[in-house]
Amino acid sequence: MGGIDMSLDPRRTVAELKVLRELTGDENGAQRVAWTPVWLKAREWFAGKLKGLPVEQHYDTAGNNWVTLRGESERSLLIGGHLDSVPNGGWLDGALNVVAGLEVLRRFAAQYDGRPPVTVKLVDWADEEGARFGRSLLGSSAFAGTHSLDADRGRTDREGVRLEDAVRSCGYEFDRFPEAGEGRKNAAAYIELHIEQGPVLERLGLPLGVVLGTKGVERHLITFRGQEAHSGSTPMNARRDALAAAAKLALEIRPIARKHPDAVCTMGSVKTFPGIVTAVVGRCEATLDQRDLDATVLAEMYGEAQRASRRFAEEEGCTVEWSRIWNIEPVPFHSDLIELCDEAVRETAGRSHRMPSGPLHDAAEVSRAGIPAVMMFVQSLGGISHNKIEDTLEEHLEMSVAALDRLAAKTMEWILKG
Repeated sequence: MGGIDMSLDPRRTVAELKVLRELTGDENGAQRVAWTPVWLKAREWFAGKLKGLPVEQHYDTAGNNWVTLRGESERSLLIGGHLDSVPNGGWLDGALNVVAGLEVLRRFAAQYDGRPPVTVKLVDWADEEGARFGRSLLGSSAFAGTHSLDADRGRTDREGVRLEDAVRSCGYEFDRFPEAGEGRKNAAAYIELHIEQGPVLERLGLPLGVVLGTKGVERHLITFRGQEAHSGSTPMNARRDALAAAAKLALEIRPIARKHPDAVCTMGSVKTFPGIVTAVVGRCEATLDQRDLDATVLAEMYGEAQRASRRFAEEEGCTVEWSRIWNIEPVPFHSDLIELCDEAVRETAGRSHRMPSGPLHDAAEVSRAGIPAVMMFVQSLGGISHNKIEDTLEEHLEMSVAALDRLAAKTMEWILKG
């Protein structure tokens, strides 16, 4: 592939990210929550960066922002990201993808005099985070045709504002979201850069990594039912303590996950009833989140946790019920693009590491639509994200832009050969 084209300026990407941080953040962190004035302000800033480039820009019916550099072929390379953030979020989560993609777009425009061999499209997906209404990947799911309009239209934020009304306030109609699927036409490949949001690359001493896919998720509410009783007068051997059963399960999910290299199990919420200091817990509601890239492993962990819960319920004289909150299948990325991403990382950083993503990303929705996709991670300091202290070394950010550019060039060649 040779060296990096001199028109690529990764330092410009870092400088622009800092400007965006000042424009759309405060002392508590980034405030680019989707469907809010600050998010619209970020998009307006981004639109200003397109002046002078030989590109077309439009918003689709789901609010996704498309920037198109027309090529000799209508077959398209998509580069994706999202400008929205969680409240009090970090300066890089999402924004890095879009601003780095813009730099790659500039480089293609300069190298090919505004007409690359294939069409290149940079997309800023709407509401990736789902921070305000609890529905992540909203824009990319509309694009992919995996949207759930009937289930989502009634969602409300903390102030009672409906998602459908918030979308309308920004100029979009919820019922027209499915029309965003028109963007899939001629899409040949999709690539995305993202901060890792975890500690793996830092622990390995590596700046960049290749993402094999996004883990599948099984998320359940588990309810243990025992018997409320007075904490002072009920002997220990006569108790039917629902919390005791839940506590045993909370410990058991750890060895269940540790049987598999990349699996995770998390009991993130436990509620007790009546929830007072003088009463044995009669009902305990716990949430369980299980994730793995292998569907078979995910199913095994789910079954194992169910069996364990029944065993612990019996030991404590309780009953147990499971109800599914949400689930999504594992989404492996395209094998050819994984190899190309690995090459780009090695050429840029010298070493590579392949890893699954625990968090969900827009790339998963694109892949579910049948479009070959891959992601690249850049190291996160301390593994911290969704927090104002989220950070990455500037030299690693610059490397990630260079590696994304290499991946884009390699993917373009792959599209042409296909």
